[in-house]
Amino acid sequence: MIGMSWIGDPFEGRLPGAPEGWTGHRRHSMADRASPPQPPIFNLNAYSPAEIKEAIEKVGVKKTNLPFLASLMLAVIAGGSIGLGALYYTIIVSDADLSFATARLMGGMAFSLGLVIVLVGGAELFTGNNLIVMAWASGDVSTKEMLRNWVVVYFGNLIGAVGLVVLVFLSHHLDMNGGRIGLSVLNTAAAKIQPDALTLFFKGVLCNLLVCLAVWLAYAGRSVTDKIVAAIFPVSAFIAAGFEHCVANMYFLPLAWLMTRTGNVPPDFDASVITMAGIVHNLVPVTLGNIVGGAGLVGAMYWIIYRTAFGKSGRSNAIQGKDQS
Repeated sequence: MIGMSWIGDPFEGRLPGAPEGWTGHRRHSMADRASPPQPPIFNLNAYSPAEIKEAIEKVGVKKTNLPFLASLMLAVIAGGSIGLGALYYTIIVSDADLSFATARLMGGMAFSLGLVIVLVGGAELFTGNNLIVMAWASGDVSTKEMLRNWVVVYFGNLIGAVGLVVLVFLSHHLDMNGGRIGLSVLNTAAAKIQPDALTLFFKGVLCNLLVCLAVWLAYAGRSVTDKIVAAIFPVSAFIAAGFEHCVANMYFLPLAWLMTRTGNVPPDFDASVITMAGIVHNLVPVTLGNIVGGAGLVGAMYWIIYRTAFGKSGRSNAIQGKDQS
C-alpha cells in the first residue's frame, strides 16, 4: 500500500489466538518514521558570505532605528576604543630598537584592540557603519536614516576620541620612555597632515576597504575568538601600510595639537603643520575616502554579488546552488 511501511517485530510466527496469516507484524504510517536530524546546537562552521550579507543588512536596520542618545553614546564608546588602540600602537612604534617592519606589524596588531572592543563589546563606529549602505541598497533603510546615523556616529566618535585625548594628556602618559611616546605622537600627526588631499583620500579608501573587510570577516565567526582573529589581520595590514582612518586620526591629531598648544614639543621638532587647519586638511579627504572604501568597495560590491547575481533572496539561492553543485 502506497504511503505505508511494514516493520517486523523481534519475533517470528503467529501469536497464540491471532487471526490466521497474522505473523506479529504491525503497520506504520509514513508519519511514524523517524524525523530528519536537527541541526547541531554547537556549530563550529563559519557563516557563509551570503549569510553574512543578510546579517549585516539586518544589523544596519537596527543601527538606524537606535534612539539618538543610545546611538551617540555608543559612538562615544567607539571613538574612545579606537583611541585606546591608537595609544597601544604608539607604545610599540616609540621603541627605536625595533626595525621598521617589526614596529609596523606589531603596532598594527596592537591597534586591533580598538576594533575588537567595538565588535565584541558593541559600539557604533563610523567606518564600520558605512556597511549600512547594504541595507539602504535593499530598500530597508532610507537615505535620510543612513545619513542621520553616519552624522550622529561620526561626531560621537569625535567626542569619544577627544575625551580620551584629554585623559591621556592629563595622565602624563606621553612622558613614558623618556618622552618618546609624545615624540611618536607628534611624528605620527605630522606625517598624517603633510600629504596632499588626493593622497590622503586614496589612503582613506584603502584603509576602510580593510576595516570593513575586518568587520565582514568578523560576522563569519560564531565565537569571540573567531571575531578577534578575523579582525586582527586586516586591521594590522592597514596600520602597517600607513593608510588613513578618520576616527584614529581624531585621537592622534588633537593630541598632537594639544601638545603644541601647551609647549610640550621638543625644541628641534617642527610642529608648524600641526594646526587646526592641518587637522581639517587631513580629516575631510580621509573621511570621504573611508566612505568610498567601506560603502563602495566592500558594502556595494558584496550587495551587487549577493543581491543582483543571485536574485532578491541572495542567501537561499546561494545555498541552493551550493547544494546542487
